[in-house]
Amino acid sequence: MKEVTVVGAVIKNKHNQILCAQRASHMVLADYWEFPGGKVESGEDFQEALIREIEEELACTISIEAKITETTYDYDFARVHLHTYWCSLVDRDPIAKEHAELRWLSVDSLVDLNWAPADLPTIEIITN
Repeated sequence: MKEVTVVGAVIKNKHNQILCAQRASHMVLADYWEFPGGKVESGEDFQEALIREIEEELACTISIEAKITETTYDYDFARVHLHTYWCSLVDRDPIAKEHAELRWLSVDSLVDLNWAPADLPTIEIITN
């Protein structure tokens, strides 16, 4: 089975809301919600990859505060190793360059979305 290492940003705003990103219809896991991020490239550490991915996907800059968790999930297309981090915005509001939609939600509202399975352990940690 193909293995992929990815990183995800749990971005909080000044209102203590979390940024949620809905995958576009042309993407794998279309319409599922996720924490924005992406694949770690060869030679990158997790934090470098996360900063790069957020700049590419959302046209904004983040600061990384702390690791939340790491999860492994076996999808039918690959085994995904996801590392999630608490982050905050440094500049500019995020723009959905690749996602269908972005939403800022309270922590209590996160459970109302249809999350990609690999993101569920992070949801469980941050909502408890």
